[in-house]
Amino acid sequence: MPEIEPWEYTLYIPNDPRAVTVSRRTLRLILTMHGLIRLVDTAELLATELVSNAVRHTKGPAALRVRWSLGVLRIGAWDTDPAPPAPPTPLEQVVDLEAGRGLALVRACADLWGWQPLTREGNRGKYVWCDLVAA
Repeated sequence: MPEIEPWEYTLYIPNDPRAVTVSRRTLRLILTMHGLIRLVDTAELLATELVSNAVRHTKGPAALRVRWSLGVLRIGAWDTDPAPPAPPTPLEQVVDLEAGRGLALVRACADLWGWQPLTREGNRGKYVWCDLVAA
């Protein structure tokens, strides 16, 4: 299979719970159009957790960033809160909880994840990301 050229999309979203669904459906369309349908289900789960954390735990706008390069899909969410995300609880401890599963699912399903402080257009915030290796 020939290497797909690198690409990146950024979707800026308001602080609104409906933005999670918009982000998930946009991601599905992006991956389908780029021939990465095999990654859609896991990528949607990861994006949903990252974006819902950004919307639920901050007051400002957020963004979903999706990047493909060298066989790796990076999904990330930017938000306006510079505080680090809470460390993920082991998945077996949160499986029956209504909340608190987000980063545990990300850690369990992604090949790599992390976060970094970020400054964008004078606003402070953070970028929480995860990678899916398309091997």
